[in-house]
Amino acid sequence: MTRQTSARAPLDGRILVAGGYGAVGAVVTSALNAWFPGRAVPGGRDAERVRRLGGVQVDVSDPDGFGRELAALGDVGMVVLCVEPPDASIARVCLERGIHLVDVGATARLLDAVAELSPIAAATGATAVLSVGVAPGLTNLLARRAHRDVGGARSVDITLLFGAGERHGADALRWTIAGLAEPVRAAPRLVPLPGFGTRTAYPFPFSDQHTLPHTLGVPDVTTRLCLDSRPLTAALFALRRTGLVRLIGRPRAQRRVARALAGVHLGGDGFVVRVDARSGGRHAAYALTGREQSRVTGLVAAHTARALLDGRGFPAGVHHIDELPALAGLPEDLVRHGDIGLLRRAAPTGGQRS
Repeated sequence: MTRQTSARAPLDGRILVAGGYGAVGAVVTSALNAWFPGRAVPGGRDAERVRRLGGVQVDVSDPDGFGRELAALGDVGMVVLCVEPPDASIARVCLERGIHLVDVGATARLLDAVAELSPIAAATGATAVLSVGVAPGLTNLLARRAHRDVGGARSVDITLLFGAGERHGADALRWTIAGLAEPVRAAPRLVPLPGFGTRTAYPFPFSDQHTLPHTLGVPDVTTRLCLDSRPLTAALFALRRTGLVRLIGRPRAQRRVARALAGVHLGGDGFVVRVDARSGGRHAAYALTGREQSRVTGLVAAHTARALLDGRGFPAGVHHIDELPALAGLPEDLVRHGDIGLLRRAAPTGGQRS
């Protein structure tokens, strides 16, 4: 990662929100237009829909077309990616033009590919912020706090509980289903979660456990997931113990399962993030609760974009959210806005395994 630092003036120009009418992108567009009236432009593949919203048609799988649309708009100073491209080409298109980037993506392979573009961003004076959302995002920020509290963690355990009743976008559902097909090495763990009691959480390939060993220097990071519905959690992760998990790796199967899950709403819309850091006999833990994980992901992205637009001295280059001190207080910003229900030290856990 590039470590250059420089004071910045507030940024001008419009903000193109790719995926600006989706579950996350609509929140980003609305928040940014409240703070910077008329500057946030929603973009997406559905021409009729973006036209109704006063936006532009863009496709993150078509970097050449994306570049042409940036040229046609003429004054784009930032792109917020709320949909995941197939590769790092869109990031390259932006950074080569000196356009700042906020990326809500959560796939480690893609984040690594964007991180490799840091020299390009540094050369053009652009900043890209990765790992923006709830997980990764708030998980990274809380992990850094807990890591600091124990004087340098040897291990970090991240536990997530998501509401099974929340309506998620199609991309988020397909990403979750694909994650079930990835191999895991860690064991499930029993974890006390505020408002939900002790739950069994299962290892899941969120990108924070891939990036935090590099950004924090912690050798052992594991992220686990459960849903507020115990039966749905058990059913979902039972797929790993059956031959069906091999079928889930196929894109067509992922789409079918995503459509089926889109109609299942067995729980609520609350979520919990818990982070435990350990070093020898020292243990620090933080827990954060909220509602509507997709909405809060959008708010994290909007606050990150706002900080960059306000000129808070972000260095040029590519950085994960936890590497930027200017964003360390972002959880408190959300608490003050009433979007997070709780931010406090959590009760210790012995890390029991199920």
